[in-house]
Amino acid sequence: MFRKWLHNHNQSQKVHALIVMMLSIGISACGGSSGSTATPPVIPPVVVEPTPEVCVNEIYAITAASDDGSFESGYPPANAVDGLTTPESRWTTNGSNKELILDLGSSKEVGALTIKWYKGNERNAYFSVETSADASLQNASWTSVLNDAESSGKHSGFELVSLVESDARYIKIIADGNSQNTFNSIVEIQVHSCEEANGEFADIFPNEVGIDLLDWYLSVPTDEDNSGTSDSIFETELAAGYTNSEYFYASADNGIVMRSPSYGFKTSQNTSYVRVELREMLRRGNTSISTQGVNKNNWVFASASSQGQANAGGVDGDLRVSLAVNKVTTTGEDYQIGRVVIGQIHANDDEPVRLYYRKLPGNNLGSVYFAHESRVKDSDGDNIETYVEMIGSRSNSASNPSDGIALDEKFSYQISVNVNLLTVTISREGKSDVVANYDMSESLYDQDGQYHYFKVGVYHLNNSSDPDEYAQATFYEIKNSHTGYSASE
Repeated sequence: MFRKWLHNHNQSQKVHALIVMMLSIGISACGGSSGSTATPPVIPPVVVEPTPEVCVNEIYAITAASDDGSFESGYPPANAVDGLTTPESRWTTNGSNKELILDLGSSKEVGALTIKWYKGNERNAYFSVETSADASLQNASWTSVLNDAESSGKHSGFELVSLVESDARYIKIIADGNSQNTFNSIVEIQVHSCEEANGEFADIFPNEVGIDLLDWYLSVPTDEDNSGTSDSIFETELAAGYTNSEYFYASADNGIVMRSPSYGFKTSQNTSYVRVELREMLRRGNTSISTQGVNKNNWVFASASSQGQANAGGVDGDLRVSLAVNKVTTTGEDYQIGRVVIGQIHANDDEPVRLYYRKLPGNNLGSVYFAHESRVKDSDGDNIETYVEMIGSRSNSASNPSDGIALDEKFSYQISVNVNLLTVTISREGKSDVVANYDMSESLYDQDGQYHYFKVGVYHLNNSSDPDEYAQATFYEIKNSHTGYSASE
């Protein structure tokens, strides 16, 4: 009977019962001649904590989208679910209580939406959400899962909209204009199974992100202004909390994620590669100062003329960055695979330093090296470039570097210029610094008219990978300084 009882109960009950039985048997066996009966100790029940369920997010296919026929000409409901994220491909209607209805084809558990609003970083959209699990849209009964919501007004990419979880075949977005006018416009919408969508769509930057973004502007590979080149988010808007959930957003550990696809809009027609990158702006939002030139927006070497130093925003430079590279490409041309530039000094047209991280697919650690581009030309009329390897090798067939840096491993770099001396330092916790110097005396960056600025981010030097690949890094600290420059001025 005891064996049968054990078979029919769970493990924690078995252990508890067995302890009680053994103690009871032991006590009665040693009762003594007095005939007294000992009281067994109280055994607390065994509490088994339930394992919390982890929602594995799924993005559902949307089989159809419809409205009441009030959409603006050229902007039908189908545009909101066609997979295109350009502003031209959007659903637009005008007025209050306008309904966009999504059909999932069958009932599914729905926890969130991600919506790319038209002009989502310029205005707040007002809306509510209802769902229905009915098999037919006609005479469907609706349940409210979000009331009187508004978008942040700061997201250029997808913005997470968490809902009360429900079983739904149909999802109704009830749009009610925006903070500027009565139009309702959605560029693209996705439906998720999980309320948090696996944390992929972070909200506005928390106060803990200790990076002074007023000293920078951002390039992202979208073209919302129809310029034909990537969009620039200038200092004031950036510092006010701009995010883009596809390319530039807060990480769960209080960093800034920059993610660059292999293909997208570029900063100019002359560049070959896509980037999500910060450009130093010493003018700090003072748009009366030009972005280019020897002026208060840029800095010069201490070897420049005294007049140049007086005109510039600072002299010499020091850049300190803490980051982790999270993702690099694994396909493409052999010389492009796995490489990304994480920091630069840029001049008028040339680059005194480009700092690379590179990890090849067969290696579990990555290399770090930099390139110096001199303004001196070779016999073919090209700038002379010199590469300096610091950790591992830049070779297309490099073996796993014995002291390399893994993906997601935090490290720091420092780029500094003192007169004409370039110094690059790589720092890691528990390891000695790796330091390299380069004499730029003959590189002609001290000539009149030459100006400089730092760049930080993901300059993605692979335009041959599979389309779904990207490079990504998370930045935890970015500090720039110059002689004669103060951010408080």
